[in-house]
Amino acid sequence: MENQTISLTTKPGASLKISTFFPHPSKEEQNNPLKHTLLVFLNGLILPRSHWAESINHLLGLRISSHLPAGILTYDRYGQGDSDPDPSDPPDTPYGHDALTIITDLHQLLSQISHQFRKGPLENLELVFVANSIGCPLARLYAAQYPGLVAGVLFLDSMMANSDCVDSLFPDPDDPALESGKLPAGISVEDIRFARERFRAFFHPSMTNPEHFDRRNMAKLLPRVDGPVLPPVGGTEGRRPRVVVVGHDAVEFARQSEEGSLAVPKRITNAYVDPAWSEYNKGLTQLGASQEGGNVKIAKGCGHFIQKDDPVFVAKEINALLDYLSQAPS
Repeated sequence: MENQTISLTTKPGASLKISTFFPHPSKEEQNNPLKHTLLVFLNGLILPRSHWAESINHLLGLRISSHLPAGILTYDRYGQGDSDPDPSDPPDTPYGHDALTIITDLHQLLSQISHQFRKGPLENLELVFVANSIGCPLARLYAAQYPGLVAGVLFLDSMMANSDCVDSLFPDPDDPALESGKLPAGISVEDIRFARERFRAFFHPSMTNPEHFDRRNMAKLLPRVDGPVLPPVGGTEGRRPRVVVVGHDAVEFARQSEEGSLAVPKRITNAYVDPAWSEYNKGLTQLGASQEGGNVKIAKGCGHFIQKDDPVFVAKEINALLDYLSQAPS
């Protein structure tokens, strides 16, 4: 992977940090069905592009040995990791650019990358997104905004884009009808009040972040988990994009939630958070041609940041997705 700095022509006053890999043309790779495929890694809010490195290193070993590599791009969004702040963000508020601005910038970045490194328009490439957390709804919004370009998506523990992570998960502790005796075993009204406060502080869309990513309209942008479906590859008559959905390990996620800075007891996570997240992941399988049976894969031993907890697992999932796409009809 080669680390580089790039400025978008649409935002010349700031730089993005990117890392790229493009296969060297060779006689063996002329017949590579993935020679026009670009893997694009989409970060969550917390982990920057550097946290994909171990998965990518393992993936490259798998792909280069088979002479079937694909191009790779990781990048830090404006205000994240090593990149500059977004020059279009207003200076007098912590709320800056939203998801639609991010995918517009991403499209501009991909267009410039395509011309600079592949000597052709972006429409000549097929994009495969590997996304974690809030990167997953960004992949969905990009596919809808720029139909025909996305050939596949690996969703790694997507955030619940249509949830406020408070009222949509937990009952109201001040509801007179809510009685401790009717709650799940071992859970009190005060437990619920505490969990709501913690989830509001960490995850509510109104909470600000160093990236100045304004998430307050996310639920309006993606109100349904099972739609809109990803547009066909290359146009209305093309094949359905491949969708692979991976969820966290419920036991490990609950442990990390209790022992980490969130400090929410396992019993709360198991009773209220994980069932909702599991249903959300099932809905994501309806967005494209999903893995066999439409089942959600579970990353054993992983919490929310799957690429951090098991980078080899992520590499193998990407490898399997690329194998599928290399055999898919054009």
